[in-house]
Amino acid sequence: MPRISYQLYCSRNFPPVEKTLQMLAETGFTEVEGYGGLFGDLDALRAGLDATGLRMTSAHVGLEMVENDAGGTLAIMKALGCEKLFVPHLMPDARPTDAAGWTAFGKRLAAAGKPFQAAGLIFGWHNHDFELVPTDTGALPLDLIAAASDDLMLELDLGWVRRAGHDPVERINKYGGRIAAAHVKDIAPDGQCSDEDGWADVGEGIMQWPAIHAAMQAAGVDHYVIEHDNPSDHARFARRSLAAINNF
Repeated sequence: MPRISYQLYCSRNFPPVEKTLQMLAETGFTEVEGYGGLFGDLDALRAGLDATGLRMTSAHVGLEMVENDAGGTLAIMKALGCEKLFVPHLMPDARPTDAAGWTAFGKRLAAAGKPFQAAGLIFGWHNHDFELVPTDTGALPLDLIAAASDDLMLELDLGWVRRAGHDPVERINKYGGRIAAAHVKDIAPDGQCSDEDGWADVGEGIMQWPAIHAAMQAAGVDHYVIEHDNPSDHARFARRSLAAINNF
């Protein structure tokens, strides 16, 4: 079985994080993935992890923080026990507009990752859907990012891959050993879960998990991070999704 983690961003609307960690531990999780908004009170976060026995094995950290304060960011990762760091997003006004720009961005990202890789962390990019829209040359931004450096890893968000109109299995096969983790995320059937932005609990939507899971296992992906961008009930989402993955 792969390692199964929970992206704490799912629970941002259900504070405090200490109660979320307790809920996740009681549900059966052993790992969580952090994000930048949680790092303002490291002592409380560390205490919550220690109290529940959960491990924060990976985290999302913004590019500005990674580039402008590599030393401070590395200290946070070490304090929390993170093994993997993924830069998760670019605001629309910061996104390159052509293939050359995305190639340059990939090189910039690879350079930003060097201090973290030197310290023994896995470093990479987490996609949304905009990286899967063809550029002026027809190349996909995500392909150009991945091509920038063999050391740059990916956290492949399978839900966003599908929402961008791509087959998750094809993307898994393409990136193979470059996938350091995958966001396991489901999409509701058309017209359903509108109050949850069209996302669904894992196993309750349209994603073809048997084929996706088989492809990930064949590619050696051993770190599954469940995510839902806007659950109306995070405990329900956590419980159902963990059960679904355990039944893959």
